[in-house]
Amino acid sequence: MVSAYHREVFPAGPFVPGETPVPVSGRVFDEEEIQYLVDSSLDFWLTTGRFADQFEREFAKFIGVREAILVNSGSSANLLAVSALTSEKLGDRRLIPGDEVITVAAGFPTTVNPIIQNGLVPVFIDVDIPTFNADVSQLEAAVSERTRAVIFAHTLGNPFDLDAMTTFTKKHNLWLIEDCCDAVGSTYRGQKVGTFGDLATVSFYPAHHITMGEGGCVLTNKPLLRTIVESFRDWGRDCWCAPGKADTCGKRFDWQLGELPHGYDHKYIYSHIGYNLKATDMQAAVGVAQLKKLPGFIEARKKNFATLMAGLSELREFFVFPQATDGSDPSWFGFPLMVRSGAPFGRTELVTFLEQKKIASRMLFGGNLVRQPAYQKIRHRVVGKLTNADVTMNQAFWIGVYPGLSSDALEYVATSFHSFVSNRRVVAHV
Repeated sequence: MVSAYHREVFPAGPFVPGETPVPVSGRVFDEEEIQYLVDSSLDFWLTTGRFADQFEREFAKFIGVREAILVNSGSSANLLAVSALTSEKLGDRRLIPGDEVITVAAGFPTTVNPIIQNGLVPVFIDVDIPTFNADVSQLEAAVSERTRAVIFAHTLGNPFDLDAMTTFTKKHNLWLIEDCCDAVGSTYRGQKVGTFGDLATVSFYPAHHITMGEGGCVLTNKPLLRTIVESFRDWGRDCWCAPGKADTCGKRFDWQLGELPHGYDHKYIYSHIGYNLKATDMQAAVGVAQLKKLPGFIEARKKNFATLMAGLSELREFFVFPQATDGSDPSWFGFPLMVRSGAPFGRTELVTFLEQKKIASRMLFGGNLVRQPAYQKIRHRVVGKLTNADVTMNQAFWIGVYPGLSSDALEYVATSFHSFVSNRRVVAHV
C-alpha cells in the first residue's frame, strides 16, 4: 500500500527547461523510506529506539569510527561536540570560559555559534581561494596561550588540509573538531573525513548527503567522549541507560555523587548542564533506508560536479573555479564559483538571471561572519585582514550538484550560464 501511495503522490516527471526548477539541494527518496517510516510509527515508540541503534551502528561502520551518537540536527551536533570539551571529566584538557577556539571567518554560523554559546572566544582566520577552506598558513599566527581547540568545516564537501591541521593540533596539544555536515563520503589520502579529529559532526537536513528531515550525528573514536556527548545530549544526566532501560550499570541505587545522598537514583543524577537533543526513531528509520543509497548518492554528486566543471570550463575568463584540496576526493555538496573582479557583470546580476531561469543558487554561507549583524559585538580575535573572506562574501556563490539533478537539468544550467555570459560579453564590447 505504501508503494502504491508513493507512485501516486510522488510521480517522476520530465525535465522541462525554464519550467522545472533546478534547486541547489533536495531530498532523494523512494517508497522504501516511507515504508521504514510507517514501520517505525506503528511501534509508537516516539523517542530514540531500535532504528536509532541500527543507524548509529551502520553509520559508524560506514565512516570508519567507533562511536556515532545520533542527535536532532547538525547544529546540535556542533553544540554537543564543543560542549563536551568543557566537561570536568576531561581534567586539565577541559575548555573553560575565555579559552580560544580557532575557526574560519567564511563559513556557516553554527560551526562558530557553539564557541560563543560556551563562553569561549572564536579566533577567525581567512579562507583560501579556490579551495574555499581555511587558510592553514595562518594557523601559527592564530595561536595564543589561551588556545585550546580548533573547529573547521570541510567547505561544500571539499576536505580542508588535514595534514597541516593534524600536525598543528598535535604540536600544540589542541582538540580538533571536524564539521563534516557538507562532506559525508569525502576522503583525504584515501581516509574518510570524520575520522581525523577528536570529534566530528554530521547533518541529515534535507539539503545534505542523506536526510532524516531533521537530524545529525557526533562521531568519535574515544569512548569517554561518547559518554560525555551522550550526557550533554540527554539532559546532562550521569546515567547512560537508553530510553526505556534501567540499571545498565548494575548499581542504580548505589551511587554517591556531588552532595547527593548515597543511593540517589542514578537516572536523576546530573553531571553536566545539558539539553535534550535526541532524534526520534521515526527520523532514524528514514536514515536507515537512506544509508542504503548513500554510496550511490556520493557517486552521483561527484559525477554531477564533473559534468558542471566540463560544461562551464570555457568560462574561466569570468569565474574562479573550485579546486579540490591536494590529496582529497570530495563528495561535493555544491559547485562554488567566484565572479572575477574584471568580469563585465557582478554576482547579483548573474544570480538574479539564474533565478529568472528557475536555477537556484546560494551565497557561500555567511560570507565573512565578522561582518554579520549577530557577530558585531561578540568577543573574538581576527588574524590578518580577512581579505579573502571579504572577496568570498562579495563575489562567490554556489549551485547544486545533488543526486536529484538529471543530466538534462545540468545541461540546461550550463547552457544558461553560456547564454548569460555571451550577452554580457557583447554588451561589454559595444
